[in-house]
Amino acid sequence: MKKIVNTTLRLYLKSRYNRIEYNVANPKVIQADLLENLLYTASDTHYGRFYDFEGIDSYEKYRDSVPLVEYDDIKPLIERMMRGERDVLWPGRIIWYAKSSGTTSERSKFIPVSKQNLKDCHINGSWDTVAILYHNLPEAKIFEYKNLIIGGTIYDYELNTDTKYGDVSAIMIHEMPFIGRPFYVPDFETAFMREWEEKIERIAQMAAKETDITSIGGVPTWNIVLFNRVLEITGKSNLLEVWPNLQVYVHGGVNFEPYRSQFRAFIPKDDFIYQETYNASEGYFATQSNYDTNDLLLLVDNGVFYEFIPTRSLHDSSAQAIPLDKVKVGVDYAMIISTSSGLWRYILGDTVQFTNTDPYKLKITGRTRHFINAFGEEVMVANTDQAISMACNELGVKVRDYTVAPIYFGASDQGGHEWLIEFDQDLKNLPVFAEVLDAKLQSLNSDYQAKRYRDMAMKRLEIISLPKGTFQEWLKRQGRQGAQVKVPRLSNDRKIVDQILQLTGRPESV
Repeated sequence: MKKIVNTTLRLYLKSRYNRIEYNVANPKVIQADLLENLLYTASDTHYGRFYDFEGIDSYEKYRDSVPLVEYDDIKPLIERMMRGERDVLWPGRIIWYAKSSGTTSERSKFIPVSKQNLKDCHINGSWDTVAILYHNLPEAKIFEYKNLIIGGTIYDYELNTDTKYGDVSAIMIHEMPFIGRPFYVPDFETAFMREWEEKIERIAQMAAKETDITSIGGVPTWNIVLFNRVLEITGKSNLLEVWPNLQVYVHGGVNFEPYRSQFRAFIPKDDFIYQETYNASEGYFATQSNYDTNDLLLLVDNGVFYEFIPTRSLHDSSAQAIPLDKVKVGVDYAMIISTSSGLWRYILGDTVQFTNTDPYKLKITGRTRHFINAFGEEVMVANTDQAISMACNELGVKVRDYTVAPIYFGASDQGGHEWLIEFDQDLKNLPVFAEVLDAKLQSLNSDYQAKRYRDMAMKRLEIISLPKGTFQEWLKRQGRQGAQVKVPRLSNDRKIVDQILQLTGRPESV
């Protein structure tokens, strides 16, 4: 029976792939129609009336009439929506909110996910990814075998229990079409457990008994924890001995390259597919269409209207955004979105660079603010600045400068963060400072706290105390001296940290 289902859906996915090809060939028309539809649909909302959506008849007028916003700008409107108010940013009442890492002033942010956005963007993006997979791998068996996905948890909003929130993966699992549920592991009760240690254990016990898992999805960090436990339970040396039909891993959200060698050890299969996606709380934007390259195909018919500003001009008051058809290859852009959830000219925070414009393909190059997101923790420089300030105040310590980089998983060790800190005085109890700093950072960033839960996905941060003057010496050697030159706070690779450590003989960390 399952073979029949898979064969039938393969035909549907072929027609869907044809639609993707049509969209790729007609992006300008599709994006223009999409903007017109978004404005018409939201014209009678609070936001639509305030900015006269009904009177906007061109992109240029939209750009000139509606301001660029960040999360803090619309946070009061989102709070009204979460308390149950209708027709604020989008028609009707929005029940779902994707919980994401906070901005400069918030521990977490809550992104509205309307029914239309969930269907047109997140779910359709998932279907498009599967259609591309079946096009590239005609023997795919997503709808014949099982698919293992580790998602988040759903919560009730304390000020209005009719409102629900969780990370976007949890929302997508909760709203999964019925046709996909028989092919999903784990069961829904386990999927939404809030106790992560028990949740991972239960998923591992279930998955260890399955022999027909064909795809895996989720953040690499949690998958590595799960894989190790499955191998412990089964006594096998790799996952292909447990799941011989394994074909694909769908991933996104963090840079996968540091994990690739580990995954190859878990899954020693030359033709195994690693399918990257660009699926954020705000939308499902892009997916890998060619497994020989690492760029992503932008999805232009998914309820998202795109604009871009060159990153170097983002904070220039005279800079103007441009629509998709005006972008150029090789330029770093800050991405701006308008969506069917009521995000209007919203500065996403990601920076992208187009590798092609026919079709539109891009790669994610960073964030508009300093950040570190090696394990899905999404720590911003505002978080680390505040955490180190709180730790210093509590312990009576002064810090001159610092930088942070990831410590990637080793063969028998967990990943985490390595802090290089120049203290103003000799610190007698560095381990205590590390404990306090780690606790402060957890209190400020919920994603970091989740990854640090019982040391399951990330170990406690490590600190290396640098001799005074180390950072200035490094800046000097880099030719980067001057009143406005600053030490980079956060990085997603170890290039800067390793350069600095070469000046110090790599002292022991704690």
